[in-house]
Amino acid sequence: MSATLSPNTFDFLQKLILNNNREWFNENKSLYTEAQQNLILFIEDLIQNMSEFDEELGKIDAKKSLFRIYRDTRFSKDKSPYKTNFGASLGMGKGSQKAGYYLHIEPGKSFIAGGIYMPDSSVLKELRKEISLYGDDFLTILNNKDFKKHFPELDQDDKLKKVPQGFEKENPMAEYLKLKSFIVVYNLTDEEILDKNSVKNLSKIFKLMKPLNDFLNTPFI
Repeated sequence: MSATLSPNTFDFLQKLILNNNREWFNENKSLYTEAQQNLILFIEDLIQNMSEFDEELGKIDAKKSLFRIYRDTRFSKDKSPYKTNFGASLGMGKGSQKAGYYLHIEPGKSFIAGGIYMPDSSVLKELRKEISLYGDDFLTILNNKDFKKHFPELDQDDKLKKVPQGFEKENPMAEYLKLKSFIVVYNLTDEEILDKNSVKNLSKIFKLMKPLNDFLNTPFI
């Protein structure tokens, strides 16, 4: 039977939103530990399902995939000590320079993502070359019917105003070359993430991201 996310995990995050301070957190550490353990079991099941289409994921440790709940407040005006979400890197983020997957659990704001997020400049340069040279292959992935249904476009949040140096302004892939990240995002309702079949349902959506990840990882194989 598939692991499921417990409503208690969401309940802990809801309470943390209202009580984002060390005193409350320390008094309720058992709630955090319980939520964290529930999430680890959920991620273990998710990794097992996803490794059927991406065997690289089988190497991931569910516990190590989780981002710390403690915020780095050194350079932030917001001094809240804790994140009010759980995030897990399934090959994406946490210093990775490869395309992978990401899981974000937050009441009312959960989502899954795929691709490569804010890679180093040397990696970004190679990705832009690949997209420029093999634009048709890239567009075939983005325009696939099932892919486009779930991910209408790549995330456009972080983008250059001009085509980067080394590429012609008239390059047919110009708008994609301006991107600093190449990611797709699928937003989830609380009902979807808490559904008893969510592991299988999420795995199906993650599987749609694999051709994009494969394309983005090609220059580094």
